[in-house]
Amino acid sequence: MPESSLQGAIPSMATDQEIRHALEEAFSYRGDITLILKDGAKIDGYIFDRRSDGKTLADCQVRIMRKDAPNINVKYSDIAGLEFTGRDPATGKSFETWINKYRERKLAGEKNIGIMPEALE
Repeated sequence: MPESSLQGAIPSMATDQEIRHALEEAFSYRGDITLILKDGAKIDGYIFDRRSDGKTLADCQVRIMRKDAPNINVKYSDIAGLEFTGRDPATGKSFETWINKYRERKLAGEKNIGIMPEALE
């Protein structure tokens, strides 16, 4: 079963619970996102860390790695919207997919295709 990607998704962020859920998905996403702040500013980048266990949204934050600017911390309470704008480079690249491709290449007679545990040979 192929993995799906969130690329292009714009989650609902109407409630505190939806905001927390959307930002948790964004943290797990391996592509870039765009945050739209309540003041209208947009921040593009990769969420590499978050503190999501605060009692209020003001107590929670994400840390974003930006392409051409320093990393930035953004409080959940300052976020009005989120877009999954970047491609997730790992979509479809689960370990199971890797094992299946390895076995196909081995059956085709390819050599030096990677190190594999003997149990999978």
